Amino acid sequence: MADHGTESADARTAPSAIWKTLEDLKGDDLIAWRLADVPGRPSADERGLPNEYPFGWFGVEYSDELAVGQVKSIRYFGKELAMWRGADGKARVIDAYCAHYGANMAHGGKVHENWLECPFHAWRYGEDGAVKDIPYAKIIPPQTRKKDCVPSWPTQEANGFIWVWYHPQRVAPMWDLFNLEEVGNPNWTAFRKFRWNIYGSIQNLADNGVDIAHFRFVHGTTEMPEYEYKFEGHTRSVRARVKLGTPRGVVNGEINSINRGPGQGCVRFSGLSDTMLVTAVTPVDRDKVSALYGFTQPRAEAEGPMAGLAKALVKDICKQFDQDKVILDRYRRVDPPLVCDGDGPFGRNRVYYNQFYINPAPTPQPPKATE
Repeated sequence: MADHGTESADARTAPSAIWKTLEDLKGDDLIAWRLADVPGRPSADERGLPNEYPFGWFGVEYSDELAVGQVKSIRYFGKELAMWRGADGKARVIDAYCAHYGANMAHGGKVHENWLECPFHAWRYGEDGAVKDIPYAKIIPPQTRKKDCVPSWPTQEANGFIWVWYHPQRVAPMWDLFNLEEVGNPNWTAFRKFRWNIYGSIQNLADNGVDIAHFRFVHGTTEMPEYEYKFEGHTRSVRARVKLGTPRGVVNGEINSINRGPGQGCVRFSGLSDTMLVTAVTPVDRDKVSALYGFTQPRAEAEGPMAGLAKALVKDICKQFDQDKVILDRYRRVDPPLVCDGDGPFGRNRVYYNQFYINPAPTPQPPKATE
């Protein structure tokens, strides 16, 4: 983002209803708020949230937060899952409950070579969900030796994340993850990692990415951003030129984002301090979404004379998502939304997003010109 403004006065416009909520949250209190429950929120039915999850690749954890030999309990898509990393270094995910007596294998289970061992009777499962060994049995029951005796999840690692493929009908992966050369590059920093829980629908987050008007009223931009959109198959690309109000005046910036499917995203902020944000947005339950944000920057900027600026940019991006969260946590889903000519391309975005649902939602229509 490059600062071309000449103003010296604070150019921010503060929507007090949003900024007031966040002004006293700092440090550990802010981190806790990002993950805390929202008590007393209306039910998913009352808020009109979708009854199904979109299909695609979804990030479930940072790669470096699952060690070899470690088992983790995770919950996504309304299901308890067990994730582990075998002796060969490969991450694997299956449903958590043992087919034998229903123990949750993510709690007390352990890794045996590359298999997951149930804590109750030591039944051992492979990444295909089949039972590979029962230490005390002479014969493994034939039905347990079949793939998906316990449902398994296609799992890959890319761009610093562990990804699983979700499809409600268990259809095999339909497209590939994209790979980013900056992640893991020695000339770029390790991730600065952030987590949020958003108490709403994942599609509201997708709509937020094409919502032009809210930047002025939620984030304090001085005017409406200039946007260019491209929808190609499973990929959505957005290029935005924005003018952000700051304590030192107006800052001109350019933001280029790409999403492949509903779960995998990358955003590049260019100009004064180059920054790449890798996003993994994944439904946990019908009214809860996990958002993992990993930031990487050129070491020459992040660890050199511009280190303060690079750090401030990441902080500001996170602040904007905090502002969005205040609203997203309390959304009532409107299908289709009532749009006006100043809104972003909600209708086109809905057409794009509908391809990831078995039962797509209605598409909003632009207002008709009056005579």
